[in-house]
Amino acid sequence: MQRYSLLTLGPRGRWIAAAVVLALVLAAAAVIGLAGRSGDTGTPGGPGSQSSGPQSGGAQGEAPKSFSRPEGAQFRPSYHLTPAKEWMNDPQRPFLLDGVWHYYYLYNADHPEGNGTEWFHVTSTDLVHWKDEGIAIEKFKNGLGDIETGSAVVDQDNTAGFGKGAVVAVMTQQDKGVQRQSLFYSTDKGYTFKAADGNPVMENPGAKHWRDPKIIRDEARGQWVMALAEGEKIGMYSSKDLKDWRYISGFERKGLGILECPDLFQLDPDGDPAKRTWVLAASANGTAEGRTAGVAYWTGTFDGTAFTPVDDKHQWLDAGADFYAAVTWDDPRLPENERMASRHAIGWMNNWTYARQLPTTDWQGGADSIVRDIRLKTVQGRPTLVSTPTPALSALDGEAKTAGSRALTPEGAGELPVPAGGAYRLDVTLERASGDDGTEGLLKLGSGGADYATVGYNFEEGTAWVSRAAVVPGAEALGPLFTDRRSAQSPPRNGSSQGRGSVDLTIFVDYSSVEVFVNGGEQTLTSVVLPKPGQPAVSAATAGGKLTLKSFKYTPLATVLTAR
Repeated sequence: MQRYSLLTLGPRGRWIAAAVVLALVLAAAAVIGLAGRSGDTGTPGGPGSQSSGPQSGGAQGEAPKSFSRPEGAQFRPSYHLTPAKEWMNDPQRPFLLDGVWHYYYLYNADHPEGNGTEWFHVTSTDLVHWKDEGIAIEKFKNGLGDIETGSAVVDQDNTAGFGKGAVVAVMTQQDKGVQRQSLFYSTDKGYTFKAADGNPVMENPGAKHWRDPKIIRDEARGQWVMALAEGEKIGMYSSKDLKDWRYISGFERKGLGILECPDLFQLDPDGDPAKRTWVLAASANGTAEGRTAGVAYWTGTFDGTAFTPVDDKHQWLDAGADFYAAVTWDDPRLPENERMASRHAIGWMNNWTYARQLPTTDWQGGADSIVRDIRLKTVQGRPTLVSTPTPALSALDGEAKTAGSRALTPEGAGELPVPAGGAYRLDVTLERASGDDGTEGLLKLGSGGADYATVGYNFEEGTAWVSRAAVVPGAEALGPLFTDRRSAQSPPRNGSSQGRGSVDLTIFVDYSSVEVFVNGGEQTLTSVVLPKPGQPAVSAATAGGKLTLKSFKYTPLATVLTAR
């Protein structure tokens, strides 16, 4: 959904540059006898896979070149997806063809001098390791503006007339402030696209905000359904051929600012097909509720025309400051009961308030979150989206180190495993047992001798929280939104009385991000962080009194090698 021009080096140029670097590295290795390796601008508010298909750089069939996290990089993530350089933002929902996931994100190679985003293509076989495929849909080619957020579908029945199995993408193009919806199609499985004749397929009716089409197949009624962000409303449209769209209803909500990046899907609460439920989500502004921007959602019914919520009160998919423009998708290889029990999700890990001010130098725009699996679970009597890290991430696990049960006091918990690097996972259980008089447990994440983030849990309030410190030059300019505490309600488990019990925290740390999963994912908090360079550290303590550190496990996570 970002709007950012000029000429880029292009996929082939990037590959040539990478090949030169690799040749120099190999030459040096031969000399010293080494072998192997270890191992916009939009409006605010508002796993190494070998894929089939054309290669984005070099001759057809040449092997991709893999590169590790750059030596000396301060904030570059180790296992989160980022561009090699310049700007990224909104995710575009992936699809699967021949065992390969095709995923696109908004990219601006001309940032910060030039405007306009386009669709950058990456592929994966496990949603953990990624291969760069280059620009799939270029900006400023058809006179309708840049290429912004939308969605791609596989047209298995040739409803659009581009061929059985063609990939059809409908997205927003914006020119001179006017947002329209255009159609592009691919007959080579999503590697290259052509603009359809007759674009735009949806002409703006005079609306200021009219963007981010999300398309699903409604098989029960033989139609395509689109959710479109229209200011404080989500408009619903239907089509038989992905070209001619008819307005069918609107879902309007006040108090959430300008809605963006809608999503519409089904899930079975608690895995029960008899309770199958529709979910409508949209990126929104939670300032009126003491939150920041995030992803709000409603559960309800959809009759092919209108979405009707069961409860007018929305919920939030993540309580942190940096989870936005999320997309969700299922795995078509699974039997229906598994497809409807859970689906994948990924979000943009950034916040428009400070996205352009982050002190990263080799790229801009933050990163994507890890892929999560979401499901509907009844929590305190209400169907709630619960998020857990996708199991494929375990492929990155190194040798774990643990610390046994012990007292936790303001002075700490004794010696804990020391992180070997800035990319790791913590699995921690805190307990407030009958003899404990403490209220709040603290996990402090540090680097270079300074704590840059604290993950806490308050047993009396039943809240998990994350706070960040501005410890590097430039971070202080990000303002209070960066340093304010972000919290989420999740009562302690196994408690015999108020304020007693335990909490499970799973924390993914990656150089410039922290993702916290509370009590099996009943709540999540996602945050961009900015550590000082130097030795990473983890410590635990209480804010006063005594609690119990029931269990502590540290697992180093391997660098994901992105083939470029």
